Amino acid sequence: MAQAVRYAEYGGPEVLRLEEIDLPEPGPGEVRLAVRAAGMNPVDWKIRRGLFTPGQDLAEPRGTGVEAAGVVEAVGPDVDTAAPGDEVFTGVGSGALATHVIARADSLVHKPDWLSFEEAAALPVASETAARTLRYLNVRSGQTLLVHAAAGAVGLVAGQLAIARGLTVIGTASEARHEFLRELGVHPVTYGDGWVERVREAAPDGIDAVLDGSGRGVLKESVALTGDPAKVVTIADGSAADHGVHFTSGGNEKVPAAEVFAEVLPLLHAGKLRLPIARTFPLAQAADAHRLSEDGHVLGKIVLEVG
Repeated sequence: MAQAVRYAEYGGPEVLRLEEIDLPEPGPGEVRLAVRAAGMNPVDWKIRRGLFTPGQDLAEPRGTGVEAAGVVEAVGPDVDTAAPGDEVFTGVGSGALATHVIARADSLVHKPDWLSFEEAAALPVASETAARTLRYLNVRSGQTLLVHAAAGAVGLVAGQLAIARGLTVIGTASEARHEFLRELGVHPVTYGDGWVERVREAAPDGIDAVLDGSGRGVLKESVALTGDPAKVVTIADGSAADHGVHFTSGGNEKVPAAEVFAEVLPLLHAGKLRLPIARTFPLAQAADAHRLSEDGHVLGKIVLEVG
């Protein structure tokens, strides 16, 4: 048997239960991971609350969590890129908050020895999303990028990747996060009323592109700052189409893990990219992890420890 955090109805964190389930078996092209750590993302509680399926009921209980790090325990047919005992991390479709999870073999990234399971579990979603949004914006060295929610996980990775590529990065965030952002090389400005004027003051030569990770109604002004809705992308604002802005949520836009981590891992190892872990929780306290994520204002990632 395995254990998994699941819920049988949409609702608040209290609907989450740690339950025993049958040990999952990998199919063709899949592996079973013995999970050591799992990352927490805002999308987890949004799905749990039913925000993407209004008016619908769950047909059956479902798991939560979309990124995990652990040890390959079993491989399915036709898998020759991973073997039992390999330490890896990956994104999964669902159910990462569990003792065991099924993952696609072609999505695995082998974990280097210098990276902990907790650090590795924090990486897949934020790193891929950051790489995807920067690819869409097609930014290049010498340009200036504005990142809304610069202290969130995606904002942190995107900002540091952009700096490594030679861009200047302006980031909106609460004043409590400014010192940390400055340490990373990001030029922070306070979000809220007056943010446009503060951005213009910080970037007198203008803004070339904008990544919105906040969803706080900043798209109209962001388009005005760049002069072109094609130079703005959001991962958080459902009104994107009203402003001619692209909303990206993955799908066929995803950047392959091998490509993402060929850039991210060397920067991490060299100390040129940091993704702090805000807090860790045991698997049995998954509801508390969801509450903290839903409350917002987390610097970095929340991680669940398993085992």
